Amino acid sequence: MLRPSESPSAGTGPASEEKLYLERVGALLPRIAEAAEEIERERRIPSALLDAMIDAGLFRLLLPRSVGGAEVHPLTFMAVVEAIGTADASPAWNVCQNAVCAISAAYLEPAVARRIFGDPRAILAWGPAQPEARAVVTEGGYRVTGRWSFASGGRHATWLGAYCPIQEADGTPRRGKDGGIVHRVVLLPAAEVTLEDVWHVIGLRGTASDAFAVEERFVPEDYTLMRDDLSEVREPGWLYRFKTTNLFACGFASLALGVARTMLDDFIGLALEKTPRGYSSTLRENAATQSDLAQAEAQLRSARAYLIQSVSDICEAAQRTHQVTLEQRIAIRLAATHAIRQAQAVGDFAYEAAGASAIFTANPFERRFRDLHTVAQQLQGRKSHYQTVGKYLLGLEAETHFL
Repeated sequence: MLRPSESPSAGTGPASEEKLYLERVGALLPRIAEAAEEIERERRIPSALLDAMIDAGLFRLLLPRSVGGAEVHPLTFMAVVEAIGTADASPAWNVCQNAVCAISAAYLEPAVARRIFGDPRAILAWGPAQPEARAVVTEGGYRVTGRWSFASGGRHATWLGAYCPIQEADGTPRRGKDGGIVHRVVLLPAAEVTLEDVWHVIGLRGTASDAFAVEERFVPEDYTLMRDDLSEVREPGWLYRFKTTNLFACGFASLALGVARTMLDDFIGLALEKTPRGYSSTLRENAATQSDLAQAEAQLRSARAYLIQSVSDICEAAQRTHQVTLEQRIAIRLAATHAIRQAQAVGDFAYEAAGASAIFTANPFERRFRDLHTVAQQLQGRKSHYQTVGKYLLGLEAETHFL
C-alpha cells in the first residue's frame, strides 16, 4: 500500500523542501515506532529521540527564517506530521503543536523573537486559560497569575505561552473596539512556571499535555502578542497570513490521516493471515471484508486528497494575494474536519474488522484506536464545525472564532 511519501498526491510543498524533510523523518520513523511503547508508558518522548527530532528541525518547520526557522510550505508541514503519525501519534501531535506555536515569532519585535527562538533547541508550548487567569497592566508590561491546561510538549518546551484576559491596573477588563475583552499571549521561560502532572488520559498519552501555573509573574510588554491578530504580524512572508487555527487544523487532520493509514495497512496484513474462529478461510477471502476494505480505502484516500487539494489551492492564492480570506478559512475548516472524521471512521473499521486481535496491547490497533479517538475529541475534530460551515454556505452568520 502506498505510504504518504510514495503517493502521487504527496508532492505537496516545494519538491526539494519536502524531500529534505521527509528524508529526515523517514530516517527517524523506525526509532519513533520502536519507542512507541515507552512513549505511551512514560507519557513523554524519550530524551534521545527528542534530541534527534530537534536536530532534524521538526519543531521549527513554521518558524520564520529570520530567526533560524525553516518557514516551510504548509503542505510540507502537513506531509511531515502525517508521516510521523504513521509511526506514532504523540510525537506527531507535539511536532504539529509546537511548530504552530512557533509562529508567535512572526508577531514579536525581531530582537525579542531572536532571544526566544535563537537557540536551535528553543520550543514554545501553550495552552488555553482557565477562568481565573489574568494579566494585570503594570509599568512596562503585565503581572500574570493563572493556570493553563493542555500545554502539549510543555515538558520539553523552553518557553510557555499563557493566553490571558487583560485587566487594567484598577482591575477592570480591557475591552477592544468591538466591546469584547482583550486577550494576549504572554511568553514565559519554562523555568519560571510550575508544571502540574495532570495528563492521565486514554489516548495521545505521550504528548505530556500537562497544566502549568504562575503567580504574580512580571512579563514585559515586548514578550506578549495578540494571537491571530494579523495587524501585529511583523514578518513579510505569505505563510504568516494564515492564522494558527488554520495550521492547527491542517496539521492535526494530517496526523489523523497518518494514524488511520497505518491502522488500515496493519489490518490488511492481519487479513492475509487470520482465520477467524468458526471460519474455514482467512479474512482476505471474506466478501464482506473485501467490500468494506475497499470502501475504507476510498474514504481515506478521498479525504486526504480533498484536504491536500484544498490547502494547495489556498496556498497558491495566498502567495498571489498575501491574504487568506474568510471563504478560504471556511474551506480549510471543512476539509480538515472531514479528514479527521473520515480517518476516525476508517480506524474504527480497521479496529472492528480485526476482531479480538485488536484488543491486545501486543498488537498495534488498540493504542492507535485510542489515539485516533482522542484526536477526534479535541477542538479541531468537533462535529459542530460542520454546522459552522453549513451556516456560512447558507448565507447565515457563522461563528468565526475557530476559523
